This record gives sequence, C-alpha cells and structure tokens, in this order.
Amino acid sequence: MPKIYFDNAATTPVRKEVITKMKDVLVNSYGNPSSTHGFGRSAKTEIEQARKTIAKYLNAQASEIIFTSGGTEADNMILRSVVKDMGVQTIITSKIEHHAVLHTAEALQKEFGIQIEFVKLDSFGNPDLKHLEKLLLADDSKKIVSLMHVNNEIGNILDIQEIAILCKANGVLLHSDTVQSIGHFKWDVQKTPIDFMVAAAHKFHGPKGVGFAFIRKNTNIEPLILGGSQERGYRAGTEPIHNIVGLKEAFVAAYDNLEEEKQYISSIKEYFIKKIKEALPEVKFNGYSGNLERSTYTLVNVCLPFSKEKSQMLLFHLDLKGIACSEGSACQSGASGGSHVLAEILSYEELQKPSVRFSFSKYNTSEEVDYVIEILKDFSRA
Repeated sequence: MPKIYFDNAATTPVRKEVITKMKDVLVNSYGNPSSTHGFGRSAKTEIEQARKTIAKYLNAQASEIIFTSGGTEADNMILRSVVKDMGVQTIITSKIEHHAVLHTAEALQKEFGIQIEFVKLDSFGNPDLKHLEKLLLADDSKKIVSLMHVNNEIGNILDIQEIAILCKANGVLLHSDTVQSIGHFKWDVQKTPIDFMVAAAHKFHGPKGVGFAFIRKNTNIEPLILGGSQERGYRAGTEPIHNIVGLKEAFVAAYDNLEEEKQYISSIKEYFIKKIKEALPEVKFNGYSGNLERSTYTLVNVCLPFSKEKSQMLLFHLDLKGIACSEGSACQSGASGGSHVLAEILSYEELQKPSVRFSFSKYNTSEEVDYVIEILKDFSRA
C-alpha cells in the first residue's frame, strides 16, 4: 500500500541537505555560543551568519531577525509585548486567525482589559477592508492589526501590501502570522511596511522547534522569556545552533528554488482540482482554495458531498489507505468543536459534510493525486 503525504500545511519532510548540514553542526559546532573561547565563537558565527542570510533574503536588517522556537512563540512574544510594554489598547483581528493569535488576544483581554475588534469577513473568508478602515478610525486608542497573510486552513491570500499601507497611513502597528507564507512567497520588508512577521522552519522543509520573528527596528519589543542576553536580549536561553542552521539551510533552499518549485506544486494543485471535480462534481472548495490566483498554491480545502454518517469515517478510511491529510488544521486535531475557520464561512448544512484539507509539496506527484481521487470515488460509492 502506498504512503501518501498530503498534509504539508501541518508540517513538511526535512530536505536531505538540511539534515546533512544539521548533523555537521551537531558534531563540529557544539560550543556554547555565549562562551568566549574558540568553540563558542565558532558556534556564535554559525548563528550570526544564519541571521544575516535570512535578513538579506527579506531585505531586512540582521538585528530585526530574532530566532524563536517557532511561530506560536513569536506570535505570543509580539502581541504580549505590544500590549504590556508599548501600550496597545486594541487588537484588530479576524475570527479565522490561527489560535496562536486568537488565544493570545483573549488572554491579553482578560489580563489587561484590552479591546478585541473583529473585522467582518465575506463568505469566502476575506476581510472587509472598508470595515477594517472604520475600525482603525473608531477611536484614539493605540492599536495593532493582526491578520495572517495565508490562511492555514483555506489558503486565502491576504492583500498584505494594501493592509500595510492602510495601517501605516493611520499610524497603526501591523502584525501578520506568516507561518504559511514564509518559504513559499517572496518578501521585501522595505516595500511592505509591516512591523512584525513570524516563521516556522518546519513549514518549508526545515526542522521543528525553530523559527523567527521579524521585528521592525525601533518598535521596542520586550522579551517573553527572561534570563541571559541571548538574541540581543529578546529571547533568553542557549541557542539551538543545529536548529538555527537547519532553519537557514531550509530557508535558502526554499527561496533559491522558489519559482521552479512553485510552478511544480501549482501543477499538482491544478491537477488535483481537475480530477476531484471530475470524480465528485458536487464538491465545493472552501474559501478561495479552489482559485489558483487568490489562494496559496500549496493547499486545497474541499467540502465533500458525503453524508454526515459517512463523514465520520472518512479520515479513518483515508488513513487506512495510507493517505495523510487533515480535517481543518493539525492544531485542531481532537478538538470537539471542529474548525473555527470553517464555522465562520460555511452554512449549517455544509458543516454537516466532511471538509478535508489536502496540502502539497515538491515531493508529491500526479500519480499520488490519482490514487487519492480513486480512494475518494470508491468511498463515495460504498
């Protein structure tokens, strides 16, 4: 039985060259980066070279890149600090953000009494920009907008450039959870006036447990984790050198091969859309995930024309057939409430049917798509 991995939005397999480099660092660069002897200086050099390399690709300053354990920590650090240390009183976000943003905002509301405002969404999950502008001008409170660039469940691409310009014009900070974006889309932080972005290496064929925050110079963020003065005082704790170097290697590989791999993965997604429409004509694409221009090329989220009774067995059946995919996001696994994203945009009748996210990478093939479609067809007939 084949093993087919169509859950790349949850995590990706690590590139072989990344593993090779990480092994080399584990063996040869094991000094503590804070130590002043040769072993420590060698380790510190690896970290700073990684920082400079990532900054160069983003057109940022090296001092604006802070290594973290991933996107969730970075989101928490940024949002908590802008409220606690920078005096933000209102967070403007949407109800389909990642829980790293939503749960943090809720905790800050309880702790500091801040306001949370939700921008209106259309039936596809896109924010109403006129309503957003109204929220920006609603009062004189200090505000931050937090909207993700690429939605991790339905794949919608936010017009981050327009949002950034709108925030800038109104003197409002902008944070974006770019975990599904970094490594898949080009960024130039000089052209896009965004204040905060976050990344997780495991979303672009790097190791788990490492990511970074882009923090615009002079935004005065304070650390979330206290202790030593690592990461320019932003994040205490001895740095995981092998993970940081793995992040850098994966990041460079992603951007050096971006156009070629984007074209290939886009063809896989396009083929999947074509084949599933042929096999199941009543299929519905959630959000803009079926639109090749307005959604990321890495995923589709489909509402399948199966009964509620059959839907309860679908993911189990796919798993038995060697197919890995997700109902909503991996972070929602086991949550009795289902997907908070789909709950915002689907009708009650649609929510009774199974919605499944299939997400792709450079390692997938059209033959794998054929197999998955055949399994879905057989399941529909059973």
